[in-house]
Amino acid sequence: MRTYTVLPKTGNWMDIPVAPIDTRLWTPETDISATAQVCYDEVALYVRLCAKEKDIRAEETGRIGVPSKDSCLEFFFSPCDGDTRYFNFEFNPALCMHIGFGTCRYDSARLLPKPSANINPSVTRTEDGWELTYQIPYTFIKMFFPNFTAAPGKKMRANFYKCGELTPTEHYFAWNPIDNPTPDFHRPEFFGELVFG
Repeated sequence: MRTYTVLPKTGNWMDIPVAPIDTRLWTPETDISATAQVCYDEVALYVRLCAKEKDIRAEETGRIGVPSKDSCLEFFFSPCDGDTRYFNFEFNPALCMHIGFGTCRYDSARLLPKPSANINPSVTRTEDGWELTYQIPYTFIKMFFPNFTAAPGKKMRANFYKCGELTPTEHYFAWNPIDNPTPDFHRPEFFGELVFG
């Protein structure tokens, strides 16, 4: 199981460790690659996901689209030890957003947060792909996990993903490997560990 250290926010992503989303799953070799970064302060988690991808697909739009059909970057995390529930945050380059919550694929409910939730996603196209940034306020997390805190020594289970079901080159990548014969990111038993520094 891989471990990632979540450092306090500095205002410069160059100061934040990079987690490679480099475990290829279920599909042939491709030149697509991705990375993840997470940091925190007293009010939120901050997430940056970057993809190197030539043929970007961004057809899904709106609050009920399915971003995983397109070029997609995802962050799944279970905020509290001993609680099997987790969030899944999924975005495409058109900022189609899917936020799910549950214990597995079959009981996951889609959440439709109001703008006041202050997730504030932003996408930038780069020379060789795209990057996504957003925040996850603790006020949002605490609606489901009232006892959640982010402090040095705190641990969370999580995984980062890159996929594209209908992209020119179908692909699936994970930070932490998944041992399953068919594509399924909703496998919290294979999450890695985030440790707050």
